[in-house]
Amino acid sequence: MKVTKTEIEGLLIIEPEVFGDHRGWFMETWTKKKLLECGIDIDFVQDNHSYSAQKGTLRGLHFQIDPKSQTKLLRCTRGEILDVAVDLRKGSPTYKKWVSVKLSAENKKQFLIPKGFAHGFVTLTDDVEVQYKVDEYYAPECDRSIRFDDPEIGVDWGIKDPILSQKDLNAPYLKDSDVNFTYNG
Repeated sequence: MKVTKTEIEGLLIIEPEVFGDHRGWFMETWTKKKLLECGIDIDFVQDNHSYSAQKGTLRGLHFQIDPKSQTKLLRCTRGEILDVAVDLRKGSPTYKKWVSVKLSAENKKQFLIPKGFAHGFVTLTDDVEVQYKVDEYYAPECDRSIRFDDPEIGVDWGIKDPILSQKDLNAPYLKDSDVNFTYNG
């Protein structure tokens, strides 16, 4: 298992070891023991799976506020996405900064996003499936989102006119949200 740090502390790219032969391949997508060896100690409690039919579908930017904030471990199991995480921890040296990574069924990379970050992705192909683990159960009362095109953040999605849900179209800007994350570093 290869773990790569990004420009923002806590955001990690994880590349599982893939074993293949003429029949296909095998990989362990999550192994607590191996992650502990890499200094990552997370108890996941829920798996989620999403499907997006069309290229250009944008989902985000989503998060749960405290006390139900979530760490996420994401992977794309069909197609390809541009996955984005935004630091929303007030007081962080990287507050309002973002990192993007391409995740695909081909590259098998995973993106670890800790608590205190908003998350979103845009599909780069048709017929995309994304699977992810979280360390806190879904809590509707803590479910939040901010605008994908918030100029204060400036995510470059690499797309014009994305396909959006009504929820994402109506999401508030960061300045109007009730984000309650603070940096403890």
